Amino acid sequence: MKSKFLTLLVVAVTFFNVAGLAQGKAKVIKLSETVGQFETKSLKLKPGKYQFEVTNKNVDHEVAFFLQEEGNKGKTEMSSTVANSLLPKTLKQGESAITGIVELKKGSYVYSCPLNPTPHYTITVE
Repeated sequence: MKSKFLTLLVVAVTFFNVAGLAQGKAKVIKLSETVGQFETKSLKLKPGKYQFEVTNKNVDHEVAFFLQEEGNKGKTEMSSTVANSLLPKTLKQGESAITGIVELKKGSYVYSCPLNPTPHYTITVE
């Protein structure tokens, strides 16, 4: 089951990242994931284009990144993710990767890791 999820994740990431390349420049938000949590607990951003650079900081298994609109919190279907927001691969200890370009509009979003179960952290876009 885990391998099917990872295969689907890689296919979706490839599609979303290729689509994201055509969108233009974006601000990069750096996030570090430690055992059971992200170091950044919440973000306040302005509407616009962003990429999320995630680093596996001392987690002894692979980690990932999942960005959803607040109303989709907790859903695990790929359709509940924000377009272009998946990493191109799962991250081993010490690795980093960056999402495609994500366009955030006014509202609330949540991010988490489905492999390193972390809480859902809030991004408020105002």
